[in-house]
Amino acid sequence: MATSGEKQPKYQRIADALKAAIDSGQYRAGDRLPGENDLMESYGVARMTARQALGVLQSEGIAEARKGAGVFVRDFRPLRRRSIQRLAEGQWRSGRSIWAADIENRALEVDQVDVFEQPAPELIAGVLGLEPGEAVCVRERRFVLDGKPVLLSTSYLPAALVAGTRITQPDTGPGGSYARLAEIGAGPVHFREEVRSRMPVKDEAARLELSAGTPVILVCRTAYAADGHAVEVNEMVFDAASYVLEYDFDA
Repeated sequence: MATSGEKQPKYQRIADALKAAIDSGQYRAGDRLPGENDLMESYGVARMTARQALGVLQSEGIAEARKGAGVFVRDFRPLRRRSIQRLAEGQWRSGRSIWAADIENRALEVDQVDVFEQPAPELIAGVLGLEPGEAVCVRERRFVLDGKPVLLSTSYLPAALVAGTRITQPDTGPGGSYARLAEIGAGPVHFREEVRSRMPVKDEAARLELSAGTPVILVCRTAYAADGHAVEVNEMVFDAASYVLEYDFDA
């Protein structure tokens, strides 16, 4: 009788062997992995099988291809996004960034910041309870962790609601947008997130510096004030290889 390992495709067995070698320390962060020719010789497989095996490690964020040099063990540690703890009111009301729940002592930079007004897109207007074409404040940002771009974020807030606040400025101040919303009596008390995934479009792949074949995670978060009205819609694009999404809640 065939074992479960024997039922696996050859490329997956090779990928599992490479992952085990990485876990054991045989290959460390930044080390070059065996190339296609090496795997063909060691395992007696076709080039396509060897290529698929290396592709598995790249798609899982364990390895990255460097043009003309080979495939290397990634030296970036995935970020554990604690989706519930990071949005707790005590987090942002205390003046802490919601990212502080995730990054520990790692270096976070927010760049490519652009803040502007525009007519609300139809779907956004519907969620925010705005009239078609009514103005929204748009905040576009890229988040870079340990020198690696990991997230593109676009927030939409009713322009009339946030006019005159630091939300309309690149730097929103301690606690971020949610702390500023609280100061005007519109602090969020409830959040809703929708999660899906797909392959990136060209601009996303370029801005996130994604390796070929790396998918993105899409998270759309809506923040609601105490009166039940939505005060923000935040559309986020994550480098799927750089994240673990953690949801911790009671039964």
